Amino acid sequence: MQQDKSLTDRLKAKAAELGFVACGVARADAAPQTAARLRQWLGEGLHGGMIWMEERAHHRESPAGLWPEVRSVIALGMSYAPAVDPLALAGAGEVGRISVYAQGSDYHDVIKRNLKTLARWLVAELPSDVPHDLKVFVDTAPVMEKPLSEAAGLGWQGKHTNLVSRDHGSWLFLGAIYTTLDLTPDRPGLDTCGSCDACQRACPTSAFPAPYRLDARRCISYLTIEHAGPIPEEFRASIGNRIYGCDDCLAVCPWNKFAATASANLAFVPRAELTAPELADLLALDDAGFRQVFAGSPIKRIGRDRMVRNAAIAAGNSGSAALIAPLSRLLEDPSEVVSDAARWALSQLSPAG
Repeated sequence: MQQDKSLTDRLKAKAAELGFVACGVARADAAPQTAARLRQWLGEGLHGGMIWMEERAHHRESPAGLWPEVRSVIALGMSYAPAVDPLALAGAGEVGRISVYAQGSDYHDVIKRNLKTLARWLVAELPSDVPHDLKVFVDTAPVMEKPLSEAAGLGWQGKHTNLVSRDHGSWLFLGAIYTTLDLTPDRPGLDTCGSCDACQRACPTSAFPAPYRLDARRCISYLTIEHAGPIPEEFRASIGNRIYGCDDCLAVCPWNKFAATASANLAFVPRAELTAPELADLLALDDAGFRQVFAGSPIKRIGRDRMVRNAAIAAGNSGSAALIAPLSRLLEDPSEVVSDAARWALSQLSPAG
């Protein structure tokens, strides 16, 4: 039996109280196109080395594939709209660029904590004789948050494949609550990209073979975060000084002009040491130093070797002779991906040497 609409209205009010700027409800079967699109993307190998996408594809294809009893999906968004232009540090020589979403506290912890609080509130609001069950998910679970958020009316999947909101632009962290309750669904989001292709043109590595399609193997976010091996040489110059992720396709979206930084959660305020870290400092990190610098940050999950690899490539693109010495010390690094990146970087800074 479908619950009274007043319950979803109160749910949205509580979500806003907890810092969620967007909340909507969709039926569990409201995004039927997801399965076919996911199979095509995986079949073409566009997921690169993200094997877990293949291994749990059947769980991602629909909410019922993960939890057969689910009836409704509560989709939620928390803003991390930046106060400064994410592209301001482009080509800034001896400092690295970290994606906006990773400059503050780990969003996994913040969102999951608030999702659990909201789920407990919802249970307390239900009459004792109403059967119910709920599960909360952030992006570590096999859940396709973006099409579900579109189905729940939070926005639409833009041509850069990320969710776009009329009110919050491209700057939303997404979470979901699956429930056996029949909640009143919202109208789905309407694609309002129109003829705009700003995100497609902004990509430094041409990672979009077509609008609404992403080739992760060419994406700087994938290459600097998910990819464990040496970064292919064809992309190294295009990476510039990006050392963790890339915001270019998000930052140029015209809908961002409506994204208010005042609505961003205070937990995501950038930490000073993550806004423009010195490449020389990053090149000198050992495991203990890496853990200390990135404690409480989502960056910690990539480990020291990938971060130093990324910093070495950025150093190679810096044009700075001052980075030759710290790069030279990495030539004998125990990590092959680090020593390989250092060799390449030195060849860029002193090609005659």
